[in-house]
Amino acid sequence: MSSPELFPRAGFRRRFGSWIYDFLVAVAIYMVTTMIVSAIFNTLFAFELIGANTEQTASDYFATSILFKVILNCAGLLAIIYFFIFFWAKSGQTIGMKAWRLRVQNQDGSLMSKKTGIKRLLPTLLGLGNLLVIFDRKNKLSLQDRLTNTEVVVLTLEANRPK
Repeated sequence: MSSPELFPRAGFRRRFGSWIYDFLVAVAIYMVTTMIVSAIFNTLFAFELIGANTEQTASDYFATSILFKVILNCAGLLAIIYFFIFFWAKSGQTIGMKAWRLRVQNQDGSLMSKKTGIKRLLPTLLGLGNLLVIFDRKNKLSLQDRLTNTEVVVLTLEANRPK
């Protein structure tokens, strides 16, 4: 087995560009998830499986339902979490990372596991963990990189092409 290629670690600007792309994708994922959950709840309401004892319209019922809001937000958040963990474990690249030729990997160059992906999400702090890269110009490691022994590297054009 050959050793993995060595790529330079990514700086803040490239990470930030990727973050913007992935933020837009995450918003889209959240919106689609919201649409699906809302359609399910509207169907349940229409068949009177929920809200049967109320004179409210569906929109009024859902506007006041704490359970609906909790389920809606949790489903959206879980879909976004799944998006990041799936792509990080599968190829090391989200859509935004692919566009900016970035890959997240273990420091030995191997792809990280789903478990590492979960651990990486918490200290990411919605991308704020990357601010540490500004102050760590030598190592270019973010908070989440340090805590999970991972790194974000810049790929060559050739290495970024699909196989």
